[in-house]
Amino acid sequence: MGDVRGEPVLGLRERKKRRTRATLIDSAVVLCDRQGFDGTTVDQIAASADVSPRTFSRYFATKDAIALALIDEVLDMVAAELITQPPEIGHFEALRRAYIGMAQNSKLAPAGALSSYRLMQILRITVSSGTLQQAAMEFRASPVDVAMAERMGLRVDDRRVRLMSAVFGGVLMTALQEVTRCSSSLAGVGVDDTIAAFESVCADFMDEFAGFGLAV
Repeated sequence: MGDVRGEPVLGLRERKKRRTRATLIDSAVVLCDRQGFDGTTVDQIAASADVSPRTFSRYFATKDAIALALIDEVLDMVAAELITQPPEIGHFEALRRAYIGMAQNSKLAPAGALSSYRLMQILRITVSSGTLQQAAMEFRASPVDVAMAERMGLRVDDRRVRLMSAVFGGVLMTALQEVTRCSSSLAGVGVDDTIAAFESVCADFMDEFAGFGLAV
């Protein structure tokens, strides 16, 4: 059964499951942003969401899993931007534009969408933990990887897709490290500051590899 827009109408059970999952994620954001990812426990997240640790485990196998769900909030928006990029530009440039578009859009995000406040919370949580930074860099066929594979006309597990993911992941992490030089926790750092650092690192990367004649 669908609504007037042709979208499926969710049953009460499914709506409750989605609300619980969203509440767990929101609770994790607040706690991890306040006390760091490594300093936050599953029990704390569950208590903040007013559920049991057992209920938490029904939605997320580990604390890392809920953190990756946060990162996927960003990657979903990047993937949506990536599929709109013109096919004639290089893949690296398409990714650069997609990430910048995501960040710019967050400043005008409507209710329920990825806001600039939420984006900066997710970035602060990511840089708060070396373990989480490493997890964010690992290839896992993210929404962006899937969109890039389609753009390249390859399977998502093709080594060229994995290579693009690894290289661009290094650029992203370098940009975050650049931003955190002045503020180790990204405190007081906004979206525009982050975009500026990202663009600067991308420009350096392109300058370094221009001599190889590669269409990045």
